[in-house]
Amino acid sequence: MTDNAPSNQPVEPGTWEKVVAANPQHAQNYAERFRRMEAEGADLLGEARFVDAMVQRNARILDAGCGPGRHAGYLSARGHDVVGVDLDETLIEIAKVEHPGPVYFAQDLTLLDLAGHGVEAGFDAILCAGNAIAFPAASSRRRILTNLAKALAPEGRAVFGFGQGRGYEFNDFITDAQASGLVLELGLSTWDLKPFREDSNFLVAIFSRA
Repeated sequence: MTDNAPSNQPVEPGTWEKVVAANPQHAQNYAERFRRMEAEGADLLGEARFVDAMVQRNARILDAGCGPGRHAGYLSARGHDVVGVDLDETLIEIAKVEHPGPVYFAQDLTLLDLAGHGVEAGFDAILCAGNAIAFPAASSRRRILTNLAKALAPEGRAVFGFGQGRGYEFNDFITDAQASGLVLELGLSTWDLKPFREDSNFLVAIFSRA
């Protein structure tokens, strides 16, 4: 697997860190927005249902960029062994309170250290949704993808979903993923399984390990 940046190289701030630096209440506001959407009846769990359908019962699942924990909590409630990781400590604390069950810890995925948190690698599935893969700086993306590839079980699969216009072209993402130890199995345009086309503005991509 390829890692194009030394592990001791400083992590360049991504979009999320820059927004939080400009507005320290951003994480709280982000979580509150989804609370309002849920109260209004919005379906916020399509990503979690997607992953739940992919795996056997009692699977090990990593929610990479878990935010306030709604997907991790849903998957845990269905009997899976779930770990949620996010770089934002505020969101992790919200997740622990609002969606208990998974193991949560705060860490930049560029520096992902599962063993340091008492967690074994070998996940049956990794979910990276909510545009989380588009937030990091371009210099960090292959390091993150390499870390996630290493965290998969040999037959595990990683699922990423993000929208166009986030500063990460779909073709560049696929190239980075394949250079980082992942093999594209399927591309879709929605979490409800609509096929990906050239004019699609959202990508749901399923990868296995190389």
